[in-house]
Amino acid sequence: MTSLTSAVQEYYGSTLTGTADLRTSACCDATSVPEALRPLLARIHPEVLSRYYGCGLVAPPLLQGARVLDLGSGSGRDVYLLAQLVGASGEVVGVDMTAEQLAVAERHCAFHAERFGYANVRFLEGAIERLEELDLEPASFDLVISNCVVNLSIDKLAVLQGVRRLLKPGGEFYFADVYADRRIPQALRDDPVLYGECLSGALYWNDFLRLARQAGFADPRLVSDRPLQVTDADLAARTGTIGFHSATYRLFHIDGLEDACEDHGQAVIYRGTIPEHPHQLPFDKHHLIETGRVFPVCGNTYRMLAESRFADHFTFIGDFSRHYGLFAGCGGSLPFDTTTAEASAGGSCC
Repeated sequence: MTSLTSAVQEYYGSTLTGTADLRTSACCDATSVPEALRPLLARIHPEVLSRYYGCGLVAPPLLQGARVLDLGSGSGRDVYLLAQLVGASGEVVGVDMTAEQLAVAERHCAFHAERFGYANVRFLEGAIERLEELDLEPASFDLVISNCVVNLSIDKLAVLQGVRRLLKPGGEFYFADVYADRRIPQALRDDPVLYGECLSGALYWNDFLRLARQAGFADPRLVSDRPLQVTDADLAARTGTIGFHSATYRLFHIDGLEDACEDHGQAVIYRGTIPEHPHQLPFDKHHLIETGRVFPVCGNTYRMLAESRFADHFTFIGDFSRHYGLFAGCGGSLPFDTTTAEASAGGSCC
């Protein structure tokens, strides 16, 4: 174990006793919780909620009966939330390296089993960079999630490679994390407080895209993002003009995706059959798919919908027999909103 890993383990195991101890907003969820999920959160034990350090919401639709893995599950908030969404026929497995956090999660297993009416969770102690060492079957998970934890890893490529190994074909890695608008200087990366606060371990967003593709996730999709403010004066002075963003990405395990948004003349029609989204489906930041409307898509989006758990909720038009070049507007500039006012209009890109 490296000294930085040990420092992170100590920070989350003993230095922090609750969400209020954090010195920035990076590792706490500032987004509003959807109305449908609030009753589910209300059923989770208060101690579990008080030790929550996530930065986003990692509960995509269509999870009934799914097998889910939570990387860096901490006190278990997301595990117990997802346990209710997957139901008695599903399973949620949490992995964390911090014994103190795992103790909180495991202490309340019986409480949640009684409250939910079933027991469908388990927790494993281990490093998310070495998932192959754990009792986890390859290609056995429909969904892998992580909430503000990948930035804390010292080997992010190993995390991504491990995730891909564990996902079923068509499964996805749906996770929230912190990213920077430039590469973090080495001196800041070695600062244990900045690292523990989810700042100095943050990847430059373009380096993350490169690592994801290297791990076999050819077309990472940005779902949502928000700028982060470093409100602690001392930490703000250390980070200077570096811009930080909390962002949620979805990465599908689908072999042979293209490395660009290629137009094959294809389209999809959303049937409106996902219960939480009867009128439109926000698939990612550039795909707000209205019910009943023919929606042109690139080949990668076509396959992400056709070869995943979303397939039964769409009608698919076209094939790959023709090619019309690139979709316009799929560039390589900073993908995040730089101010809270710059909300996505939901237009299509590809």
